[in-house]
Amino acid sequence: MAARRRRRRLKRQTRKQLRVWGAVAAVIAVVWVAGNWSRVWPVLMTVFAAAVVGGAGWALLRAHRLAVGQDLAWRAQEEARARELSMAQVDALSWQEFETYVAELCRRDGCTKVVVSGKSGDLGADVVGYLADGRKLVVQCKKYAAHRSVSSQDMQKFVGTARLEHGADVALFVTTGRAFTRDALGLALRQDIVALHRDLLGAWVKGAHLESLIPLNGSGGGTRRRPSA
Repeated sequence: MAARRRRRRLKRQTRKQLRVWGAVAAVIAVVWVAGNWSRVWPVLMTVFAAAVVGGAGWALLRAHRLAVGQDLAWRAQEEARARELSMAQVDALSWQEFETYVAELCRRDGCTKVVVSGKSGDLGADVVGYLADGRKLVVQCKKYAAHRSVSSQDMQKFVGTARLEHGADVALFVTTGRAFTRDALGLALRQDIVALHRDLLGAWVKGAHLESLIPLNGSGGGTRRRPSA
């Protein structure tokens, strides 16, 4: 107990000494500044001006970044809204009309010899054609409700026929549904199937070129996280 009291007294004495020396240093600084004011005040004014300019610059930069962020968010919302407006007409199509419409999009983007199956039992080849560079394109079209997702079973069927049955160089699975399930998208990535969910289809409808969408393969909206291959 005695040792603890001594330590407390030493701490109190140390704090008092620090306060005393701090007060002495402050007095000395004030006296020195008063005696050298003619040399000190330009430096103080320069520091103050630099602080004001720096603070104003930081505030402007922060405001600019906030405005840019808000503008980007607004643009993204507007683009999503525009896609949905364009997709309203697509949603009104029957599944046969949807296949014909996808074929028209392919022709618009330079595909040749585009043929629509338009019947059941086509083994996943709803639309067949050739890209501008000569590669064979095989398209599976799924006209689903906007809230639905493409299952892994749907993807497995297309994987099993796109290349083995139809000799596809580029296999494209396009749907009006919101997303591909995690398993379906993982299978698509592993088997090099191009997965176009509703958001990417909306971009295609709005004018994006097919060959610019192929590398995106399931990214963007819909399924938010790409599964590991």
